[in-house]
Amino acid sequence: MTNPTAAPPSAGTEVAGRVADVLLLFAGGPQYLGVTAISRELGISKAVVYRILQSLVSREMPESGPEGYRLGPAAVALGVSALRRFNIRSAAAPVLRRLRDETDETGETTTLSGLVGDERVYLDQFESPREVKMTIEVGRRFPLHAGSSSRVILAFLPEGRREAVLSRPLAALTDRTITDEPDLRARLAETARDGVAVSLGERQADAASVAAPLFGPDGEAQGSISVCGPLHRFTPEAIARYRTLVREAAEEITRTWTAHR
Repeated sequence: MTNPTAAPPSAGTEVAGRVADVLLLFAGGPQYLGVTAISRELGISKAVVYRILQSLVSREMPESGPEGYRLGPAAVALGVSALRRFNIRSAAAPVLRRLRDETDETGETTTLSGLVGDERVYLDQFESPREVKMTIEVGRRFPLHAGSSSRVILAFLPEGRREAVLSRPLAALTDRTITDEPDLRARLAETARDGVAVSLGERQADAASVAAPLFGPDGEAQGSISVCGPLHRFTPEAIARYRTLVREAAEEITRTWTAHR
């Protein structure tokens, strides 16, 4: 109920609220949004939506493309900054360091990823001491259908968000990326059943990984961890061992993280 004695919002406050509402649509909705969809969702004119988007694009908050607008580098950087402040990084650090050191004699790189909108972003890594190893770029965005760290998040998302991802074109990052929707659905079902995902060259050629999901207090997937390295070192025996290690490590991080939030 509106308070009749409350002062009406100023024009500046109203504009700021609309800008925030536009950005929040990108945070939880589909990867791409158009002017018409935003106008309809927020109940404001297309002209106003367009002006807001153009102002935000100039600051790299969203970026425009042939399919519409999506979160831009500046927005992703803010999201990563916020995720870095979550105590998930401090909860994950000792476990990921131990996980790296437990991967037999290989000492493969271990990583931490977070869910940002409908994409995955690397938050941290503990590099392998080996001369030939896999390293990742912290803060870089990746689609949710390609690679184990992404697919293990996608498999545990609520159905609506998962279907939104699957309804869009699935880009091939390598010749092993799963882009056929029925095949991907089968792999997602397998991942949801096993609690881990395995990638053999799906996101990066000649690289392999085994990943498990991290869950927030609401029980929804919020990120993932992985062991990753050169493809030739991920033998069936190594993968079998990593599946158990990564699953147990993810469960430990989730318990510690959710207990202190």
